[in-house]
Parts: sequence; structure tokens; C-alpha cells
Amino acid sequence: MVLAVDVGNTRIKSAVFEGNTLLESFVFQKTDLEKSIQNILNKFKNTTYLVVASVSDVEKQAFLSFEKVVKIHFVSHSDVFPFVNCYETPQTLGIDRMVLAAGATLQYPNQNRLVIDAGTCVTFDFIDENNRYLGGAISPGLRLRYESMHNFTAKLPLLTLKNPKDFIGKSTSESMHSGVVNGLVYEIDGFIDDFKAQYSKFIIILTGGDADFLAKRLKNTIFANSNFLLESLNQTFQYKIKND
Repeated sequence: MVLAVDVGNTRIKSAVFEGNTLLESFVFQKTDLEKSIQNILNKFKNTTYLVVASVSDVEKQAFLSFEKVVKIHFVSHSDVFPFVNCYETPQTLGIDRMVLAAGATLQYPNQNRLVIDAGTCVTFDFIDENNRYLGGAISPGLRLRYESMHNFTAKLPLLTLKNPKDFIGKSTSESMHSGVVNGLVYEIDGFIDDFKAQYSKFIIILTGGDADFLAKRLKNTIFANSNFLLESLNQTFQYKIKND
């Protein structure tokens, strides 16, 4: 069994896999890391590997305390990946984006793939049908948009995510909800349209904490899978074992 752990900017997500089958997933705060990992290992005693992908400042030492129980692997740029990295600054490409690109390459062969991860930030990652990672885009996510309007203005309130009643806001709060939600939806659909105009045989994977909320609002046909990063992390590790 493999325990895959994704350390994000906001929370930690993890899942236990038997081969490519996801047995159970978990979400917890960074402050609960060691206790939560221990509870998972206690429940799944046949876990042999702990695989970590991190874009956060969580110290490796927090995971290394489990190295007497499981083998630990931190995914890094030096790992073998199933795509050619054509990013102009490959060492700055986030590990989470590399894992998503690897998962898309392995799960959807021989086609152009766009992976959209809607979390704290929204990332767009494009891998062509020849398994070349070409790049993408990074944009503020829903929560960041709400927080930015509150933090960088004098009077706009701090709102939480809410489905706008209409695209025309009839109050300040309704206008903010419309701007945040509809603005991001239009942005994502616009990016997808631009990619579609240039590439054929196209597949779009939407993942991340806000994937389900956004999926039903997009005009384009997508595959929404909130666990795609964890699945990709497990598959990336399996690919490494076979190809090292």
C-alpha cells in the first residue's frame, strides 16, 4: 500500500492506495500532520510507502519521524517523469504541477491534455500529444480573490464563497460574488477556448478543492476529479519505481 500526501498551501490531502485503487482519502490541517499520519498508518497497517509532494513550508522532519515504519519518498525535480519538460525555467515548476502533468500523461495517452487545478491558486498545465509539457498559467483562486478585495480596499467586506444570484449584482456583496465566481468561470472558459483553437484531440481535467463548485458552471466539457492530484501522485511514484 502507498500513502500519498499532498501538502498544499492551505491544507494537507492524503489517500491510501492499493495499486491504483484509492481505498480512502483524508483532509487535515498542517498542525495535525503527525497525529493524522499516525492515525492513517494505524488504520492501514500494510502501508509500505509514504510518498510526499509539497509546495508548502512543512518541514521534512515531520514526515521523517515515520521512517522506521514506512519507506518515505519526497517527490522532487530529479525524479523520472513520463513527459519532456519544456518549461523555460524547469526548476521553478511546482512539484504539484509536475505531478498533475505526469498523471494526465499516464491516464490519457496520445492526446492533448489541459489540467486545471482550482485551489488556493488556479493553475493551468498543458501537455501535448507528444508528451511534452509546454507550460500554462497561474491565477488567484476563489478564496484569494475574496481576500484580496477585502485586504486591499478600505470598505469591501470579507465574504465567503457563495453562488451569485445573477451576473448583475444588485448590492455590494452580490457584485463581489458575481465578480469572483463569474469572473473565474469566464477566465477558465476563455483559456480553454484558446487552447482548443490551437490543438485538437483535446481532454480537460479539472481538479482541486473548488473543482466540483466550478465544474457545473463551465460551458466546456471537462472531467472533474477532486482526487486527481492524489491519484497522479500515486501513479507518478509507481512510474518512478518501474523506470528508475
